[in-house]
Amino acid sequence: MVFLANDRRERSAVAALAGARILPNGYDLAAFAFIAAAAYLTLHGVGEMRAPLSSLSTAPISLDPAYLPEYALRTTLRMMAAIVASLIFTFVVATLAAKSRRAEKIIIPALDILQSVPVLGFLTFTVTFFMGLFPGSQMGAECASIFAIFTSQAWNMAFSFYQSLRTVPRDLDEVSRGFRLSAWQRFWRLEAPFAAPGLVWNTMMSMSGGWFFVVASEAITVGDTTVQLPGLGSWLALAIDKQDFVSVGWAVLAMAIVILLYDQLLFRPIVAWADKFRFEQTAGQQKPRSWVYSLIRRTRLLKHVTAPFAAVWNALFLLRFRSAPRAIAKSRGEQSAVSGLIDFCWFSLIAAIGAWSIWVIASYLSQTLSWADVWIAFAGGFVTLARVVVLIAVASLIWVPLGVWIGLRPAVAERVQPIAQFLAAFPANVLFPVAVIAIVATGASPSIWLSPLMVLGTQWYILFNVIAGASAFPTDLREASAVYRLRSWTWWRRAILPGIFPYYVTGALTASGGSWNASIVAELASWGDTKLEAFGLGSYIAKATAAGDFPRVILGIAVMSIFVTLFNRTLWRPLYVFAERRLRLD
Repeated sequence: MVFLANDRRERSAVAALAGARILPNGYDLAAFAFIAAAAYLTLHGVGEMRAPLSSLSTAPISLDPAYLPEYALRTTLRMMAAIVASLIFTFVVATLAAKSRRAEKIIIPALDILQSVPVLGFLTFTVTFFMGLFPGSQMGAECASIFAIFTSQAWNMAFSFYQSLRTVPRDLDEVSRGFRLSAWQRFWRLEAPFAAPGLVWNTMMSMSGGWFFVVASEAITVGDTTVQLPGLGSWLALAIDKQDFVSVGWAVLAMAIVILLYDQLLFRPIVAWADKFRFEQTAGQQKPRSWVYSLIRRTRLLKHVTAPFAAVWNALFLLRFRSAPRAIAKSRGEQSAVSGLIDFCWFSLIAAIGAWSIWVIASYLSQTLSWADVWIAFAGGFVTLARVVVLIAVASLIWVPLGVWIGLRPAVAERVQPIAQFLAAFPANVLFPVAVIAIVATGASPSIWLSPLMVLGTQWYILFNVIAGASAFPTDLREASAVYRLRSWTWWRRAILPGIFPYYVTGALTASGGSWNASIVAELASWGDTKLEAFGLGSYIAKATAAGDFPRVILGIAVMSIFVTLFNRTLWRPLYVFAERRLRLD
C-alpha cells in the first residue's frame, strides 16, 4: 500500500509538472499580444485595400500627421506582400536555375533583363491590366503597386540564392549523397540552410530597396491615368509637389519608426535564428542576439500550440521523393549524343523565340519612331553606363572594407543593422529638394551632380552582401589566418577577399542593375515647379512614361535591357563563374 501511494504521488507530481509546462507564462502573454496585434492590423489593412476605387477621389491624400499611422500600415502591408511573393519566386526560380543547366540558359538572362526594366516600365503595362481584373475596386491599384514593389525586390534575392546554391561546399554535398539523401532532402537539409544567411541579409536589403521606389509605386501616373494610394509614398510625393519641408520630415520620421519596428520584430529574430546555419567547423565567438527570439524560445503554451505544425514541417522536409526511373542508355556515347541533341533543340528554340521577339519589337517601333530616336536612346544609354560604372567603383572602394569590418563583428553588425536598413530605405526623392536647390543656387551641371542620386539606394546592396559574406566567413579559417599570422594586404588577398567574393559579385551585380533603375528618378529631379534634367537613358524613359509615349517607353526599356545584359555578360557572369570554380569553401 505504501508503494502504491508513493507511485500515485509520483504520477500526480509528473502530471502537475506537465500541466505547469503547458500553462502560459508571461512570455506567452507577450507573444500572443504581438500575434493578436499583428493579425488585427493585417485584417484592417486588407479590408481597406478592398474599398471602392471611387473613395480615393472622395478622400484624397492629406498631409495631416494624424493620417500617418494609417498610411504607414498600408505601405508596410504592401511591402510585406511583395517580400512574400519575392521569397516564393526566389525559391522556385533561383533553385530551378541552379539545378537545371537548360533552365539556367533562360532564367539568368531573363533576370538580367528584368532587373534592368525600370519600375515605371512595369507600371506602364501593369496598371491597366490589374485594374481591369478588379474593376471599381482599389484592389487592382493595390496589386499594381505590390507588383511594382516586387520588381524592386525579387531579382536581388534570386541572384543571392542562386549564387549560394552554386557555391555549396563540395565535401558537404558528397557527404549528403553518401547518406543517400534525395534531391528534395539535400535541398532542405543542406542547400537551403547554407544559403540562409546570405538570403536573410539580401531579404533585408530588398525590403529596404522597396522603400526607394515606394513613391513611384503608390503615386502612379501613366499617361492620363493617375492613382494615389494611401501610403507614405503618396504622402511624400504630395509633400514634394507642394514644397512642404515639414511634411517631408514627418514622412522620414514615420519611415524610421516603421523600419525600427520591423527590424526588431521580424528581421533581427530571423538573423539570430539563421546564425545556426553558418558553415564552420568551430564554434562562433559571438552570436547575434534578439530579444524577440529569446522571448519566443522561453514561451510554454506557444511551443505546444505550434508543435504539431513544426512536426508536419519537419516531416515534409524528410520526405524522400523518388524520381521516375530513367531508361538506361546502351552506351555513354549514345547517352551523350541524346543529351547533345536535346541541348541543340532547346537552345535553337530559345534563339528562335529571342529572334522573333526582337523582330516584333523592331517592327512595332519602326512604324512610329525614326533612327534619330534610336540614336538618342543609345547615346543616353552610354552616358548612363558611364555613370553606373563610376558610381559602383566608388561605392565598392568605400563599402567593401567597412562591410568586412562590420560583418566580422556580430556585436557591431547588430547595432549597425537598423541604421543600414534605414539608410538603404531612405528614398532619394527626399534629397531631391536639397539637390535641386543646391544645383540651381551654384549653377552646377545637373549631368554631373544629379548622378550621385542614382547610387544612394543601390550602394547598400554591396554593403549588405559584403556583411553577409563576412558574417558567414568560417571561424576556423579566421583562426587559421591568425595562426599563420596573415596580416594587412596578405590577409585581404589570401583570406577575406576570396571568402566574400561570391557575395560581393551578387551585391555589385544587383547594385549596378538597381542603379540603372534609379536613373529613372535620379536623372529627372523636381522640386515644385523647378525641374532639372541630366541627359541619359533614365530621363529619356521618365519623360516618355509621364507623356504616355508607349513606343519610346518600349524603346528605352529595350535599350536599357541590352546595355544591362551585355554588361552582365561581359563582366559579372565571368566573375560569377570564377567565384564558383575557384573560390568555393571546400
